[in-house]
Amino acid sequence: MRINRKLCFVLVVLVPVSFFCFHVLTKSDKVVAVWNREAPGNILDNTILQPESKYSHISLKWKDDVLELLPKNSCKCEAEATLNIPFRQELIGKPFAVDFSKAVEPSLFEDTYRRREQEYINFKMRSYNPVDKFIVAAANSPLQYPVQGLEVSLLATIGTFDVAAEVDGVTIKGASEKQITLSSPLLDNLNRQLQLISYTNTIFHPNTADTIQFQTSGHTATFTINVRHPIIPKLYDAGSSTSAKYNISALVTIATKTFLRYDKLQNLINSIRKFYPTVTIIIADDSDTPQKVEGAFIEQYFMPFGKGWFAGRNLAISQVSTKYVLWVDDDFIFCSHTKIEKLVEVLEKTSLDLVGGAVREITGYYTTYRQKISIQPGGKEGDCLRTNQGYHHVIEGFPNCVVADGVVNFFLGRTEKMLKVGFDPRLSRVAHLEFFIDGLRELHVGSCDDVIVDHASKIHLPWSQTQTDKKYSKFRYPKTSSSKNLQHELFYFKNRLKCMTGN
Repeated sequence: MRINRKLCFVLVVLVPVSFFCFHVLTKSDKVVAVWNREAPGNILDNTILQPESKYSHISLKWKDDVLELLPKNSCKCEAEATLNIPFRQELIGKPFAVDFSKAVEPSLFEDTYRRREQEYINFKMRSYNPVDKFIVAAANSPLQYPVQGLEVSLLATIGTFDVAAEVDGVTIKGASEKQITLSSPLLDNLNRQLQLISYTNTIFHPNTADTIQFQTSGHTATFTINVRHPIIPKLYDAGSSTSAKYNISALVTIATKTFLRYDKLQNLINSIRKFYPTVTIIIADDSDTPQKVEGAFIEQYFMPFGKGWFAGRNLAISQVSTKYVLWVDDDFIFCSHTKIEKLVEVLEKTSLDLVGGAVREITGYYTTYRQKISIQPGGKEGDCLRTNQGYHHVIEGFPNCVVADGVVNFFLGRTEKMLKVGFDPRLSRVAHLEFFIDGLRELHVGSCDDVIVDHASKIHLPWSQTQTDKKYSKFRYPKTSSSKNLQHELFYFKNRLKCMTGN
């Protein structure tokens, strides 16, 4: 008996100490600002056509057909005039122009326009990449040329050169061809002509690049031109501002996947309604005998029986129309520490795409499941996946939040980003880390341990288990290893990984 008491004492003391030591050893002391970047201006504007003072005396002749192709910030929505031929409307339709601003009530237009432009600024800050910046390499060599970021608008059909104007004293050979040659005995005139070279892609691709060689006697420079459509914004309107800083009902949808456990699902819904009575809850349900879940602001979608975990995530999130989606398990319980506003604040003020919270067990222990994930090249056999518990650094301004690569199964994410990465529907029983591996380059992930959701007790005495509990356990924890084998097969083939190591 004394031995058992000693053993219990050792366990009670050593286990918490071990967790504390692990937390200290894996903690990063770095604090890094993860703010949205400054919104970029136009990458190329018409000032490029204005000559420097030393070139202002040089005469030139503008080419209207090339000028039409240059970027402008003054597009017009007017029906284009076309040939008037018999039965034109019946054969190919009538030219049209639609003004979308007319869809907004005149009394609401000013406020709607303001919200749209603010959301667009935030979108540009998130989507802007420094490699898109237009940079010109100074003439340390005899050549001065753009090294990255030059954009061309896609036409319908990789490219030819032309000039926006013909400068006096410059001979041009190869206009509208893949190779253009400029020559002149007047250096200033030649430099002015170089400022007016245009590039037009002739092969259609929505997102590609062309490599350009720029040569003069004894010198060669190479740079790339990006050829792509502009990014189409996906903006979310949270409506007119209210007294609250964030209108959670307009910004966030709560999504969950359920299977058989309607009692736990109802407990989750009841706990949500204590704190967020009007937030929409979306439920993906693949139970064998579905039960209708009643209540306001609830959407329930039924799936084929046992369709699976990740398939349910795909379905639920595909129905979200708000800017953010909060993912929860059906056996979670909201408490006074489940502050969605805090997670929204992080995503609104940083470049993060997804931020996790903490899940607290009935014992009082809580987990964030913060992971650092990396891929190491492995040659012909495949690459190596490395996972380690921990995080990269603390986020400046949010002392309880860190940047990581993977988080616990309770997170708030940007809806369009989660849809873009998606969830592999072949993973029907056991899956979590796979989503973060698929989104490793796409998702900027954070974790905040001061936003906590409770986890319903997993302690079930054998004689207290219901038939539903037993049926759920049979599907959730199958005796065969088929689920694990499928995970490994997908890692091997889909992700081209040969092994995985971690702690």
